Amino acid sequence: MSSHKEQQLAHLLVTYSVSLKKGERCLINATDVPISMVEALIEEVYQAGGYPEVNISNIAIERALIKGASSESLTGWTDNDSYRMNNMDAFIGIRGIVNPAEMAHVGKGYELYNKIYNNKVHHDIRVPHTKWVVLRYPTSLMAYKANMSFKEFEEYFYRVTSEVDYEAMDKAMDKAKAFMDQVDRVHIIAKDTDLSFSIKNIGSVKCSGHRNIPDGEVYSAPVLNSVNGVIHYNTASTYHGHTFNDVRFVIKEGKIVEATSDDTIAINKVLDSDKVARYFGEFALGCNPAITFAMDNTLFDEKIAGSIHFTPGNAYTNCDNTNRSSVHWDLVQIQTPQYGGGEIWMDGELIRKDGVFVHPSFTDLN
Repeated sequence: MSSHKEQQLAHLLVTYSVSLKKGERCLINATDVPISMVEALIEEVYQAGGYPEVNISNIAIERALIKGASSESLTGWTDNDSYRMNNMDAFIGIRGIVNPAEMAHVGKGYELYNKIYNNKVHHDIRVPHTKWVVLRYPTSLMAYKANMSFKEFEEYFYRVTSEVDYEAMDKAMDKAKAFMDQVDRVHIIAKDTDLSFSIKNIGSVKCSGHRNIPDGEVYSAPVLNSVNGVIHYNTASTYHGHTFNDVRFVIKEGKIVEATSDDTIAINKVLDSDKVARYFGEFALGCNPAITFAMDNTLFDEKIAGSIHFTPGNAYTNCDNTNRSSVHWDLVQIQTPQYGGGEIWMDGELIRKDGVFVHPSFTDLN
């Protein structure tokens, strides 16, 4: 039986995040999630007059499927799931994090999975052609990463997910988006960071609960060859089962020409996944005031108030610099005083200092 908080979260996802309408088909993709949460989502889809379909899996099954995968097996899997996704109006992806390192050392199968399956089913079909939202479900591992008891983390989780006024957040982003839509030059200064690039004619997108839960970011993308300088990311990031720390890039004319971390060999292998993974596909301002610390979970960390993420790899089609890569890695830098501070300038105007927005077009985001 679903709890009240699960039902509240399911209601938000169905009625607000994907705004499901009568007669629309919604795929619920649940990995390592209690049946009670899936039941709550099914009930809400029916309540909205929609038609639910469900995939239930866990990370061990995913690993087994991917580890032994070949181009031939993935092509068949991709064709089947592409057909299904093409017939969906909405997608809700919910995952419980039980072991972020499960996909470590899977080898070539995981590279093929991302290039063949993930690119087609998710990047080419789900993202541009469905109403979609992705989120995590609270687990003991997430509580450990947040340095909390499970009960404390569960309370925190629901406070920053389903108890947020996302409509108010959306309105607070209006002036920031209008300003960013007209911006050419961006300059970011922080500890071991001096980065400049253009977002001219790229535009920006408000993220206020329609794609991620929790949410709270406004993003754009750098003009592909305009990025120059150095950036040092001050949060840990687990990518494809490998946790990276102390990531630092040197960029010239848009391309990462030097990449180091606590595992420099591994990070360069990620960036060599394809010819354009060393170029950037997203620049975003994190602005959820309820999220203030890093816990090595991208969907939370990239929303941290006072953060940015500057993303190697694929660009989104609704804010497009044309980069098409199998990689999309949201690496986060926090600029609050306890993380070393920092400044963001746009067209010569100071936008944010030490994590606090100071420009009148952005102060509503504080």
